Amino acid sequence: MAKTVHVIGNGDWVHLYTRRERKGLVLTCNLAPFPYPKNHYATCIVDFKMMKAMTEQTVVVPGEWILGMRPKIWMEKHPNFHMHTAKQIKEFYTELPKYAINYTNFNCGHMAVHYAANKLKADKIHMYGFDSIFDFNLRSVSDFILNSDRDPLNTNRLADKWRPIWTNMFKEFSNTQFILHHIHDEFKVKVSDNVSVEVYPKKRI
Repeated sequence: MAKTVHVIGNGDWVHLYTRRERKGLVLTCNLAPFPYPKNHYATCIVDFKMMKAMTEQTVVVPGEWILGMRPKIWMEKHPNFHMHTAKQIKEFYTELPKYAINYTNFNCGHMAVHYAANKLKADKIHMYGFDSIFDFNLRSVSDFILNSDRDPLNTNRLADKWRPIWTNMFKEFSNTQFILHHIHDEFKVKVSDNVSVEVYPKKRI
């Protein structure tokens, strides 16, 4: 039986996930902007900034966590917080594909999708809120809880480094089907035959 995983990103159109009932495991990035579904597997976290907010309790992330390299370093430097939250840590995931070059380039969405393909061995990965793949849009629903640097120079730099990673990841997992959910199907990245788009009417809910 095919294994399906839904990855909830942070882009504007992440709410497309809620348009209908979904079957399969769910991975979230940082904090989803809607209640976690019953089939929620874990939340992926990669940034020091999020870990700092969690440690200071200005942000509370429910459920279990999959933590990247920088959160792992944070936990090593904050053993009391690590001990207090150990039950929520499903695992540390520190894989870094060669095409990412460094952990700064490997954002939360990248890690969650890579984890779904590499660790969960998903046959189908549905992706919601990955708007920067389609548009010059790096706004994040996480910005409502933690401000990010969105000045034009930084936005260009991030887009130039983040987008090529998707092209390579889709190629790496050529036997996995990636189904992206958006309001149009005009990619801003080169994709392979295992990538498709489900297009929705452009309406907010």
